[in-house]
Amino acid sequence: MAKWKHVPQTFFVETPGSRYAAIVERGCLSRLSEFVPPKAHQVFVVTTADVWELQSKSLDLKHLNREICVLFFPGGEKNKRLAAVESLTEQMIAAGGDRSSVVVAFGGGIVTDVAAFTAAVFMRGIPVVQVPTTLLAQVDAAVGGKTGVNLVGGKNLVGAFHQPLGVLIDPSVLSTLPEREYRAGLWEILKAGIIRSRPLFDRMVGERERILRQDPEALDAIIAESVRIKAEVVSADEKEGDLRRILNFGHTVGHALEAETRYEKFLHGEAVAFGMRAATHLARITGTLAENDTKEILTAIDAYGPIPPVTAIDPEALLGRLESDKKTIGGQVHFVLPTAIGTTVVKSGIPNDLVLSAIQAAQK
Repeated sequence: MAKWKHVPQTFFVETPGSRYAAIVERGCLSRLSEFVPPKAHQVFVVTTADVWELQSKSLDLKHLNREICVLFFPGGEKNKRLAAVESLTEQMIAAGGDRSSVVVAFGGGIVTDVAAFTAAVFMRGIPVVQVPTTLLAQVDAAVGGKTGVNLVGGKNLVGAFHQPLGVLIDPSVLSTLPEREYRAGLWEILKAGIIRSRPLFDRMVGERERILRQDPEALDAIIAESVRIKAEVVSADEKEGDLRRILNFGHTVGHALEAETRYEKFLHGEAVAFGMRAATHLARITGTLAENDTKEILTAIDAYGPIPPVTAIDPEALLGRLESDKKTIGGQVHFVLPTAIGTTVVKSGIPNDLVLSAIQAAQK
């Protein structure tokens, strides 16, 4: 296994319009006041009731020395809609929110997406601080400035790029996470290894038991490496013009699966895991990926399972939904395919029969 190199716990995302820190540190939620501008007279904490009950004591609000308003969002993919944004903004207006207000997104990936999108559109844009409390949100949704909500036709079809003031990632909050939610986040970390880091992939494979039991050293290391990769990619390509597209590995078919099942059966990470299986099979079928790498990737995905059953889902229905994916341009579906563990290529114009075969192979 490749030697693991220790990396710093603070990573900077640098885009043309912003520079901010993503901090991976146990206990860092006590540093919230460092990221709220002095001129902000009011802070809106957008969260869910369960997160607030379990984690609110970890969030240092007393040192903010300004008005704090907690807004509860019901959570769940089915509630990740424009109606939720309207409800939140109406509450912010009623509470006296203005352009000097700040939003703190305190929760999982759905909260980070919805709260940040709310911040992006309220008064034409106010700042947001990301405080993710699920593993998937820590390594994916909270870093990079992508925000959005779902439509009936697909996932995240309405949104905006809105970079945060900072991201506070505390691995210790994951101790209260249900095992299924935790595993869903691990697939996102595995994705980072497949697309950009053979050492991360090898660590995920070699230290599976330590990672599953949330050994602090093992867990903190893979979170930090995932955040480093995300920060590096976003800094190079903020708005998905080129390099950032590799982060969509597994998401094309994964989003189709979520939409087809009305966002009720699969967690996002589970759908991405299935999408990664499909993309890996597609890479093999198209000759992009060697057989031995294919087996390694599929084995690693399955090792962090199980993925909920997908055998009853019509593969042709999933194929049909790919056309409404936001990564489809001019009717051409773009797929991120691994060429080896740690490298990828973006391909379009792949015949539908090959895509269908890949989806069917992923269902087995």
